[in-house]
Amino acid sequence: MDEPEFSIEEAAEIASYVDAHLTGWTWPEMQRALIGAGVRAELADSVGQRLFGVETDDANEHDIESRIVAALRDWTVAPPVVEPPPPTVLVLAEPASTGRVPEDLPDIYDVEQLAHWLNFTVRELEWFADRGRWLRQAREPLRHYRVFRVEKRDGFRIIEAPKPRMRETQRRLLRRLIERIPAHPAARGFVRGSSTAAFAWPHTDRPVVLRVDLRHCFESIDARRVRRVFSGVGYSSAIARILTELCTTATPPDALRGLDPIHAGLLRERHLPQGAPTSPHLANLVLRGLDRRLAGFATRNDLRYTRYGDDLALSGDRMDADRVLWTVLRVVADEGFTVHPAKTRIMYAHQQQRLAGLVVNDRPQVSRADHDALRALLHNAIRTGGAAQNRDGHADFRAHVYGKIAWIGATSPARRDKLLDMASRVVW
Repeated sequence: MDEPEFSIEEAAEIASYVDAHLTGWTWPEMQRALIGAGVRAELADSVGQRLFGVETDDANEHDIESRIVAALRDWTVAPPVVEPPPPTVLVLAEPASTGRVPEDLPDIYDVEQLAHWLNFTVRELEWFADRGRWLRQAREPLRHYRVFRVEKRDGFRIIEAPKPRMRETQRRLLRRLIERIPAHPAARGFVRGSSTAAFAWPHTDRPVVLRVDLRHCFESIDARRVRRVFSGVGYSSAIARILTELCTTATPPDALRGLDPIHAGLLRERHLPQGAPTSPHLANLVLRGLDRRLAGFATRNDLRYTRYGDDLALSGDRMDADRVLWTVLRVVADEGFTVHPAKTRIMYAHQQQRLAGLVVNDRPQVSRADHDALRALLHNAIRTGGAAQNRDGHADFRAHVYGKIAWIGATSPARRDKLLDMASRVVW
């Protein structure tokens, strides 16, 4: 007789997680919660189907948890095949292609059809995909990206901004294809309707918060990983390759001078460009394996895990921070990424705990120092005009300031209203 895949304790932990994260009694929500708890996607389909018939009006919280535990305990290592109802949310498959593209996504079956779908001729499609990497050696006017540097304390951030036709093509891919593949529930950045506050809220008022930053995250995501995203949802090898080429680039040699050799080596190969509209969500999809593993680890150890871009956060009431960090470092390395040691923080309750610029000791909010600095800038701008306060040379200083107001206002409407009132009196 087959042994149950989950022990009673594991099943109870998963049930508790699902009950806490289930925002609606629907198939997608149940599936998302089970996967977030570390349950395999194929098992989540079958368990979700068993539970989907439970009506919320007829089941209290204890009943829901007990039904989840029973379903998980009944599941053996060699489960019977159960056909789930048609899902309304696409689950990212493993790298092996099923050969069937879900109905949520466009059915692109050959290169000519893909070119037509993007309003290209086949020759134009090959040009924008840079099939032969000709553009690495081309003169700047012929390239598809403008490359510039933003100085940081530990080097440079390389921004590769697509030119108008390439940018519009990538936006179309994002809207009509890439965004329809959902990220892991733990991903709180670059997801419609999410925010830095959503990333930070699970870690508020916690004795210990661990923050880990991935180094050169976009540059570390090479064409092979992106191609696995497209092939994993059913596209043929040829179509997955061209979609990948439209979303990745290799930085020209003249833009690599003076960079750290490791950073330059990553940029030299095809990678996700910072500045492309497709890159953030594709990064979320590539990082889905990392999210799944860390979310499962967090669930089994009564911790909370979220990610905002390249920032990872874990917290718990009884968390052995050194042990958790050791595990995170191993998982990150196994997934092919590296950690930025200077940005790794173990933050205790007696310290200021910051995630994505928000202080989370009590509730997510911008620090008083950051708020006061913006308030002082607006006060001076009212007297001298906005241009006089643009000391960093922002191309659109008004938009920059209003962006900061929106960032502060996301967690404090009262602060937002006062700052907006001050900004309305500035001569920009």
